[in-house]
Parts: sequence; structure tokens; C-alpha cells
Amino acid sequence: MITLQLVWLLLIGVLIIGYAVLDGFDLGVGFWHLFAKKGAERSTFIRAIEPFWDGNEVWLLTAGGALFAAFPPVYATVFSGFYLALILVLLGLILRAVSIECRNKVGDPRWVAVWDVAFAVGSILPSLLYAVAIGNLLRGLPLNATGDYTGGFWALLNPYALTVGLVGLSMFAIHGALYLAVKTGGETQRKARAWAAKAWWAYAPLFMIAAGWTSHGGYLRGGAAVPQMLGALAALAIGLVRIFNRQGRDLSAFLASCAGIALVMLGVVAVLFPNLVVASNDPSLSLTVFNASSSQRTLAVMLVIALIGMPLVIGYTVFIHRVFKGKV
Repeated sequence: MITLQLVWLLLIGVLIIGYAVLDGFDLGVGFWHLFAKKGAERSTFIRAIEPFWDGNEVWLLTAGGALFAAFPPVYATVFSGFYLALILVLLGLILRAVSIECRNKVGDPRWVAVWDVAFAVGSILPSLLYAVAIGNLLRGLPLNATGDYTGGFWALLNPYALTVGLVGLSMFAIHGALYLAVKTGGETQRKARAWAAKAWWAYAPLFMIAAGWTSHGGYLRGGAAVPQMLGALAALAIGLVRIFNRQGRDLSAFLASCAGIALVMLGVVAVLFPNLVVASNDPSLSLTVFNASSSQRTLAVMLVIALIGMPLVIGYTVFIHRVFKGKV
């Protein structure tokens, strides 16, 4: 039973990391969309992610389904506690999807301008709110005996969670700029490199502040060694992003950013483990990998389905990136 629980934690972690790396550059491109020149440059931004964005969101949907199947109390607590925030995330994702499909349907500049704003807002909202949610999970939530969140919406907007939210927003911003540097050329590529350089000066200090706050704020409940090691590796990856971007090694900088995001997400898991939702008011009420999972039979049956489905998702992702490789 314990093995199955840990395997499902690993699978959900892989799905969330995959989503953060893949949809992260989509969200980052949306962040920079309004900074681009109107017309051809903004259209180039859309074309850079158009073949990928909807497939990338499959990783999020699969992660949500896996969480519901494997750890239903966690799903219930998180989705009810963060209800308004998740509605705002869904609104952002809907705005982004509709804007990509609709912006070029009518030639009126006002029509295009409206959808350009919608695309940017629909990218920034999820980038910020995902990370705010992670900040609250790291900080802990007040829970009652049935696992329900007992705080209010405004309690989620605490200084620590907002700091982590800014880390997430800047992380995706630099990731999107580096992706644009890989996928474009000429003036747009030079502009993307400059954006990445500027975003780095926000991302790196914010990351160090959040990491220090996590280490010294009493949030390392399960031990400090592994989270601190992962944090150091993430800091190294962030440093490599800066070096490679200055050298014009766009693909290397983007891959370093991918590694940094993966290490940050692994660090989050290490800080929380074995908890999934920490009860800040009473540690005994926390939802863990071991007390909040489905039955052994459910985990085993779902594992068979996952072992069939996940290779398909991974295979499709690799295939679509090979088909649409190269510059836009």
C-alpha cells in the first residue's frame, strides 16, 4: 500500500512538473504579449505557441484527475478552500483559449486589441495564482476535523504566499522570453533576450527571498537537507540561465530554465513531504500521502490506466514538438 501511495505521489509530481515546464512557456509568452509591437510581432507570438498550448494543458487536466482518483480528500480540501482563486484561474485559461482562437477572425484593429488584452490577462492570472496557491500550501491552511478549510479568501493573500506568487510569475515570464528567443529570429529574438535579462533580475532575488523565508520561517517541517539541496541546484540553474542568455545560447538557456522549474517544483514536494496539505492550526489534522489516499484496489487499478495513458501523453508531446520544431 505504501509503495502504491508513493508511486502515485511520483506520478502526480511528474504531471505537475510537466505542466509547469510546458505550459509555463505559453503563459510566459502571454505575459510579454502586450510588450510586443502590434500586428505582425504579436501574431508571431501566437504562432509560436499555437501548435502546443492546448496539448500542454492536458498535463494539468491529467494531474487534476490523478489527484481526484489517488488522493480525494486532498482534492476536496484544495478545490473547496481555493474555490474563488480556482474560478479566477479557470477564467484566465478560458480567456487565453478564446483569444487565441478569436483574435484573427475579424480584421478590425479594435477587435484584435481586445483579444490581445484578454490573452495577456488570461496568461498572467494563472501564473500568479498557481504560485500563490503553492505558497499557501507551504505555509499551511487552517483545517477542521473533516479536512475543510476554515479560513477566508483574503487570508490566502498573505505576504508569504504573495511573494511565492511573484516568484511564479517572474519564473514563467523569463521562461516565456527564453522560449521566444529559441523560436524567433532577428529583432524579435534580440528583444526576447533583453526581456529575459530584465526578468532575471526580478526572478533571482525573489527566488532567494522566498527560499530564505521558507528555510527560516518554520516551513521545513520534514527536514531541511533535501529541500535545501534542491534549492541550491535550482539557484545554480537560475544562474546558468543568466550566463547562457548573455552568451546568446538560447536553447541552453531555455533548457536551464526547464531544469530550474523542475527543481523548484521538486523542492516544493520535499518541503511538504509527507504532507500534501499542512494543517497550520493542528498538525494532526494534516492530509498526508498515507492518510488521504484512496484504497489499495483503487490505486492499483488507476495505476494500470496511468501506465497506458501517460506514455500516450508524453509521446504526443514529443511528436508535436518534433513536427513544429524550428523558427516560427
